[in-house]
Amino acid sequence: MGVYITVRRRTISTATALAVVFSSAVLAVGAAGPAVADSAKTLAVKSVGDIVVDGVHQRVYVSDPTGGKIVVTDYAGAVKATLSGLSGVSGLALSADSGQVYAAVKNGNRIVSVETGTYTQTASYPVGAAPGDLEVVDGRIWFAHGTDFGSLDVSGTEPVVHLAERGDVDFSGAFGMFLASDPAVPGVLVAGNGGDLAVYDVSADGATLRVKGDMDTAVKQLDLTPDGSQVLTSWGSPDNGYGIGAYSTTDLTERAGYPIDAYPNAVRVAPDGSVAGGSFSWYEPDVHIHRPGDPTPTREYDFPNTGDSSGADTLVDGALAWAPDASRVFAVSVNTHGTYTLRALTDPTKELPTLKVAAPATAERAKKLTVTGKLTSKTPLPAGTGLKVTRTDLESPSGKALAAVTTKADGSFSFPDTPPAGGKVTYKVSYAGDATHAPVSGSDAVQVSRKATTLTLNNNGKLYSYGKDVTFTAHLGTTYKNRTVAIYADPFGADKPKKLLKKAKVNSSGNLSATVDMTRDTAVTAVFDGDARSAPKTVKSTGYAQAKISTAVSKHYKTGKIGSTTYYYFRKNTDPRFTTTMNYYSGRQQRFQLQVYYQGSWYDSGSEYFALATNGKSAVNLEAPGESGIRARMRSSYINGSSGDSVNSTTHGAWKYFTFTN
Repeated sequence: MGVYITVRRRTISTATALAVVFSSAVLAVGAAGPAVADSAKTLAVKSVGDIVVDGVHQRVYVSDPTGGKIVVTDYAGAVKATLSGLSGVSGLALSADSGQVYAAVKNGNRIVSVETGTYTQTASYPVGAAPGDLEVVDGRIWFAHGTDFGSLDVSGTEPVVHLAERGDVDFSGAFGMFLASDPAVPGVLVAGNGGDLAVYDVSADGATLRVKGDMDTAVKQLDLTPDGSQVLTSWGSPDNGYGIGAYSTTDLTERAGYPIDAYPNAVRVAPDGSVAGGSFSWYEPDVHIHRPGDPTPTREYDFPNTGDSSGADTLVDGALAWAPDASRVFAVSVNTHGTYTLRALTDPTKELPTLKVAAPATAERAKKLTVTGKLTSKTPLPAGTGLKVTRTDLESPSGKALAAVTTKADGSFSFPDTPPAGGKVTYKVSYAGDATHAPVSGSDAVQVSRKATTLTLNNNGKLYSYGKDVTFTAHLGTTYKNRTVAIYADPFGADKPKKLLKKAKVNSSGNLSATVDMTRDTAVTAVFDGDARSAPKTVKSTGYAQAKISTAVSKHYKTGKIGSTTYYYFRKNTDPRFTTTMNYYSGRQQRFQLQVYYQGSWYDSGSEYFALATNGKSAVNLEAPGESGIRARMRSSYINGSSGDSVNSTTHGAWKYFTFTN
C-alpha cells in the first residue's frame, strides 16, 4: 500500500507492573495430645532424676538434677510450685503420712525436707556423702551413695546419719545404686547395683543382710512387691530375655517375670500388686501394665511422636510412679528436642476392650437394616453384657438412644433399625466398663438414600455489559422440610473471594433471587443443603461481563464528518494522542489496534499491547506521518487471556477515526 503509521510508546509516570495480590490463609497446627492419656503437659525441666506421687494432696513431684529444682504439679500436669536452689537434686521419697517429701541434693551432700501442704522447705540435713536414690522405711530415710547406702533418722531431737551400711556385699562400681521398699513391708530394704542384689532387715538400728545374690545383668530400677515376696528389676535376665525380672526375697532365686520386647528401663508396683514396667522404645509401647504374676500385659501405652525423628517419644529411665489408689500411672517422656512431658495414664489396671461396629455402606430410608459388631477383651466378658446404642442423623444431631443390646457368648451382637432420616446416619455402641475393664465405644456410619432434589439457576452463559445489575434466580422443587437456599457469587480473579449474596427461604413459587453487579465474569452457585428426606443439591451458572473501555483523543485541531462518520483532524506533522481508560486489574494490558483506509477498504496496520496504570489509563502516541490525506482508525480492546488476565470477557472499544491535513 505504501502508507505506514508508526505506534510510539509514551512513557507513563505511574508504574503498571504490580504484584498480583493473593489471599492467604494461615494453617494452624495443633499439637494433639496422646489418645492414651487423660493429660500430657510439657515440663519446664532440663532433666529428670525421680518422680513421686502424693495421693493425699494429689500432687506429682519431679526432680531436675541439671536445673537444680523440683517441679510440683497436680494430677492434670498443671504446675503448682517450683522449688529451686537444689543443685543436682535427684532421688525423691514421701513420708508415710504424705506430710513431707524428702529430696537428695547430691551437690550439697544433703537431704532436704519439703512440707507437702505449703511446698515449704522445712529442713536441710547434711549426710556427709552425695545422696542418690531414696527410700523411707519405718520413718527412717535410706539413701544410696556411691556403691553403698546409708540412713538418716530424724525422729529424735537431733538427726542421726549412718553411712556404709552395705555389709560384705560387693556392689559393682560401674553402675548406680538403687534402693527399694514398700510401705506394706516394714523393716525390709532392697539394694541393687550392676548385677548385684541384696535384701536387708532394717527394723533395728542399722542394716542386717538377709540374702545377697548375683543377677548377671545391669538394672535401671528396683521395686518390692507389697506382699514382700519378690524383688522386681527393670532389666530381667539375659537367659530369659528383656523384661521385668522377678527374684524371691527369701533366697533371690529367679521367678517368672514380665517379658518386654524393647529395652526395660523402669519398674513400679502399685499397692494392689499391679506392675508397671517401662521400656525405652521408639516403635513399641512404652508402658506395660501387668496383673500380679500375669506375663501378658493387661494394658499398654504407646507415646506419640512430638519430635522430628521417625521414632516416637521415649520414657525417661525410672520415670514411672503410681497414684496410691492405682487410678493412674504417671510417666515422663522426652522427645528428640529434649522436651520433657508429664503424662497421666488412666485406668492402668483395667483391660481396654475392643468394640467393633459394622453397618451397611448404604441403605434405603425407612427400610430395615441390621448393624453388627463384636466386643472383645483379653479377659472375655460374659454373654449378656449390656451395650448402649445411639443413632445420630439429620433429625437427631445430638443423638437418639435406641434399645440397648446384649452380647452373645463370643462377644458378638446385632440389632435392627429402620432409619427415619436420610443422609449420613451414625450408629454408636458403648460399653460402660466394670471393675476390670475400661469403658470403650465404637461406631460406624451408613449413607441412607434421600429423594433427588430439583434446583435450577438462570442466566448461565449470558454476556452482560460492564457494571450491569443482573438478577439470578434459583428455583427449588418439592422438598421434605427444608426450603432454604443459599446463593453465592464467585468473581473471576484471585483477589476477590467467593461470598454469600443471600440465604433465605424460597417464596411460595419456590424462587429466591439475588443481584450481581457484573464487573467481572462471575460464577454464581445456588446451594440447597438438603434435609432428612431430600438430597442436597448445588447448581452453577456463569455470567460473563465485558470490560469497561473508553478512549479519549487529543492534539487534534477539529472534528468533522466524512460521509456519516465523525473524524478527528490532525496536522500532518502532529502526533495524535489516544488515552484509553479501562477497568483495572493487576497486570492488565489493553490491545491497541490500528487500521488504515486505502482505496475503499480498511487494512490492518498492526496491533500492540500497552499496560494500564493503576488508575486504569493507558496513553499511546502515534508518530505523525508527515503527509496529508491519510485516513485511519484505532480501537482499544480487552482480550480475555491475552491482556494479562481472564477476569472479563473479550471486549472491543469503539473505533476512533482520524485524518491528517496540511
